[in-house]
Amino acid sequence: MIPIPETQWLDVRMPFSDEVKYIILAVSILLFIIAMGILVWQLQRCCPQHHSPKDSMSSLVTEGDNGLSGSYPKIQTPRLKEEYSQHQSGRLSRCLSRCDSIPPSSPSILSCSLDSLGEEEQEEEEEVRGSLHFSLYYDQTQALLVVTVLEARDLPLRSYHHHQRRNLDPLVRVRLLWARDNQEDGDTDVEEEEEDEEGGEEEEEEVQGKGGSRRRKRRRKRSVRSGQHLQCVLKEWQSRPVRNSSSPAFGEQFSYTLPEDEVPHVTVKLEVQDYDKYSRHETVGEVRTPLADLNISYPLDLWQDLQRPSKDLVGEVLLSLKYMPTSQRLEVGVLKIRMISKSSRTDRAVYVRASVQCNQCRLHHQKTAVKTHWDVMVFNEALVFLLPDAPVHHCRVTLNVYEVHPGKKKASKHLIGQLSIGKGRQAEDEHWRLMMRSLRQPIAKWHLLHI
Repeated sequence: MIPIPETQWLDVRMPFSDEVKYIILAVSILLFIIAMGILVWQLQRCCPQHHSPKDSMSSLVTEGDNGLSGSYPKIQTPRLKEEYSQHQSGRLSRCLSRCDSIPPSSPSILSCSLDSLGEEEQEEEEEVRGSLHFSLYYDQTQALLVVTVLEARDLPLRSYHHHQRRNLDPLVRVRLLWARDNQEDGDTDVEEEEEDEEGGEEEEEEVQGKGGSRRRKRRRKRSVRSGQHLQCVLKEWQSRPVRNSSSPAFGEQFSYTLPEDEVPHVTVKLEVQDYDKYSRHETVGEVRTPLADLNISYPLDLWQDLQRPSKDLVGEVLLSLKYMPTSQRLEVGVLKIRMISKSSRTDRAVYVRASVQCNQCRLHHQKTAVKTHWDVMVFNEALVFLLPDAPVHHCRVTLNVYEVHPGKKKASKHLIGQLSIGKGRQAEDEHWRLMMRSLRQPIAKWHLLHI
């Protein structure tokens, strides 16, 4: 037996020199210091930050209409925030100075403040000035309506950055709007009321048990609630832009084949717009001329002052909205679209393009399938949008209805209707409030399409 010497359990020796040992010790200390620094930095980020009184006053001035500031951080520079706060405080001070004459006990102080803010916004809008010279003529032998855009006078200047003002780059957009008679509209409403409408079947069945007359009355009230008649755009043209001119001369002529019995149903709408190469043209003013009361068998020259632009009712859309707060998803259901169509051609198709805008940031848009353009088009499609971390009440849904010609080689889309829904004070925004009251449930409602 060879005796084995006894060894100690913790007798571990490193076969390194002293210089290597010191280097390893220094590296270990450096890594420990870096880890402690990262830990302290993370603790400072997680701890609540104390704001200065100046920042708290700025947040009070810049809060929204509901009296609550945003629950998410806004990335902006301090200088821009200070300028915006000064602008808002100035508007509030002017509003309060206008309401000083009202006694404190008067219940109209709140309405006064809201009206004053609205008047302040209207004062910031530029006044509509200028006039348009155009000519109308209907050739009975060829059944041709001729619209000639001649010139414009005394157009307003436009304001740009640093309060600089310059002339417009004007152009004229011509639209031929066609509408049925009042009697025809009423007959159409009665016929359409007999159809079963999706999204509102339960409500209609309850009323039908009490009497069909009440159902027709409610349906007709919804169709004419805006005080306008449904119209459709027969034809649309656009003149060439004239650079840097307040009194441009156009001299362009447009013609459209139209039966003589349809002339009284047509309204000629001319919009003077400021040309923008990289964005949508801005409308300066408009002129509307119904042809029912005019004798245009001979060329008729007209001078008319520009009026404030307004939109035209071109249809109705049945939408359903559903918001799921857990997954932060918004579901926009395009169920049915009702529009009048003058043309009997079937080579035209329609699709809907929906987009969601949150905090002035437009999300990715989605489109429905293409449907043949009829008076009533059924889509029954759901478009789902995944919302960011921003609150849902800062979002807005925009729907654009486009018309295309699939048979053509170069299919170009044409906007024929538009709708915007969000948290606001308009009648269309009531649908948004109903959606927020009934989370995770689809809420269907009819909306008006304008152009």
